[in-house]
Amino acid sequence: MKADILAFGAHPDDVEMGCGGTIAKSASTGKIVGIIDLTRGELGTNGSPEIRAKEATLASEIIGAKFRLNLGFADGFIFNNKENQIEVIKLIRHFRPEIILSPTQIDRHSDHGKASDIIYEAAFLSGLIKLKTKYQNKVQEPWRPKINLNYQQWYDFKPDVLIDISDFIETKKEAILAFKSQVLRDPKSKSTKINSENFIESIKYRAMNYGRLIEKEYAEAFQSRKNIAVNNIFDLL
Repeated sequence: MKADILAFGAHPDDVEMGCGGTIAKSASTGKIVGIIDLTRGELGTNGSPEIRAKEATLASEIIGAKFRLNLGFADGFIFNNKENQIEVIKLIRHFRPEIILSPTQIDRHSDHGKASDIIYEAAFLSGLIKLKTKYQNKVQEPWRPKINLNYQQWYDFKPDVLIDISDFIETKKEAILAFKSQVLRDPKSKSTKINSENFIESIKYRAMNYGRLIEKEYAEAFQSRKNIAVNNIFDLL
């Protein structure tokens, strides 16, 4: 299956929180979107990898992702090394996306920045002819995505791209709430930054603020590490 978009997260739930609205909007127009989680989130304060895997499956269905894979890297100890980059390259070459969405480079959780670097470098290396890889016993051809955007996570940043998600903010919220073990408080759970009373509302008012900047109701913010080109000035509309 060729994907139009591959969305990478360091942990299950990163993608939904950072770019769930954009994925839902893209999927609604028939675009093929896949999600790749680098870790199983095994160091998360609440829940377990098994619970989060079930929650991730439900969240994927809510936002319309066609598939979701997990690379099983070590939560909290993601390293930007050759071995991890090769695993990402294999998936980029297999699914051949035009667009990659990946974590922000600087954030509260160190895994986010390290994941961002792995994916950015792997996306470039994936286009090198002399780098040989095999996936599912097949020799792979080089492939380099055209666009790699970093979605916003805990820290605010100055966006390069704002995407109108006004019709999909509730879908995004529903997908985030699918991760009950992470974002909902119960008598057995421990208090965290993302199961506080105002966390879900903070997702909405942040999106509302970005929407205000482009005269829409809600928007998601992205950064790019390189210049973004358009074929026609009217594409900016």
